[in-house]
Amino acid sequence: MAVQLADKLDTGISPQQFIDGMQKNQEEFKAGYDQFAWGNEEDRKFFESLKFRDDLRVLILAADWCGDVVRNVPVVFRALETAEIPTEVLILEENFDVMDQFLTMGGRSVPVVIFTDTGGHVLGKWGPRPDHVQQIMVRFKQENPDREAPDYEAKMAECRKELIAAYGKGTEHHAVIIKELRELVSGF
Repeated sequence: MAVQLADKLDTGISPQQFIDGMQKNQEEFKAGYDQFAWGNEEDRKFFESLKFRDDLRVLILAADWCGDVVRNVPVVFRALETAEIPTEVLILEENFDVMDQFLTMGGRSVPVVIFTDTGGHVLGKWGPRPDHVQQIMVRFKQENPDREAPDYEAKMAECRKELIAAYGKGTEHHAVIIKELRELVSGF
């Protein structure tokens, strides 16, 4: 990725400031954060090993109203805390300039977890949801390209139900997110 975000480093808020400032979904977010547990020892050790990497930074585009943020970002916060990677949250509505560089299928979807080096060069990104969940949205968008169609909203409501079901019960999706983050970070 040839994206440069040096001007955005040190402009966001801390993960704790994001949690404390949530106007929506705070209790559900905190529950996901508190319920996190490492699915296996190898994953925990991998993220602990990143403590020795002083060349990584993370920016997370997020909004407290977004269900995917509520489900996914608590897991991301836990992994990055273990790794001790400096992490900042960029509020979507205040950072459309960044968001528009990381569109998902042409749309503004959050969260987007952006890994950079200390100079702000983007190394990789994750989000807005685990791949198996995202594939449902990809299929929906392919089958429903006309947002003005009279049945679009009804079909979107059904798609959202399918997305929620794909996340699984409780914290099943946590291990999937950890696996995907680990695979991403292993590449740089």
